[in-house]
Amino acid sequence: MNEYINLTLENIDEEHICCAIGDPKHQDGVNNKKKWIKSKLKEGHVFRKLNTRGKTFIEYEPIETAWVPINGKNYEYIYCLWVAGSFKGKGIAKELLEYAINDSKEKGMSGICTLTSKKKKPFIGEKKFFLHFGFKVVDEVGDYELLVLQFDNTEPPKFNDSAKSMKIDNNEFTIYYSPACPYVLYEVEELSNYAKENNIKIKFIKIDTLEKAKNVPCIFNNWANFYKGEFISNTILNANSFKKLIKE
Repeated sequence: MNEYINLTLENIDEEHICCAIGDPKHQDGVNNKKKWIKSKLKEGHVFRKLNTRGKTFIEYEPIETAWVPINGKNYEYIYCLWVAGSFKGKGIAKELLEYAINDSKEKGMSGICTLTSKKKKPFIGEKKFFLHFGFKVVDEVGDYELLVLQFDNTEPPKFNDSAKSMKIDNNEFTIYYSPACPYVLYEVEELSNYAKENNIKIKFIKIDTLEKAKNVPCIFNNWANFYKGEFISNTILNANSFKKLIKE
């Protein structure tokens, strides 16, 4: 039987958070992520992982306080469900999602939702997996979809109007990012240094409050890239992938 751990204020300093395990360059990002989780636990944030050294976890919290441009009432929002490598195909993702569903029901929630896409994208949930559990598409913006599993007949969450614009009044390459992912901090620093060394303008906009997160001008899942005022992807970039993207 698989053993799982929920992060708490008492154990979070000793426990790893699955992502970026053992990679020194992301340690500051891990520390930032833990600090963010600590601030969110009192709001009902849940980070549950398999008790092993691997990328096997689910992370969710009430939609009212979730750092995404989605509005709703009495629903949980799944930020991430990730089972990677040799842990795939062993029923772990199923157990993690079932826990989140049952936990939401026990808390008297009206349902649970998550972000997916019509075409497979990095750092976005696998649509087919959620559909298998009864989730349904309730809103969409371009290739991105909001999937919901409803427990009652209340109105499901929706993308905010700001998220549907997918445009900004700035032609510079612009990146929106948040501390909710441990990979982000290092890549922001790497791209900042690359831009300075090559005399390239990159504008970074940090999403560090709930208000900012609810009003991001695009679908947002910790990182968003804009160029010439248009949203181009949610892919977390490093210097090499940035160079490749600009050439394209």
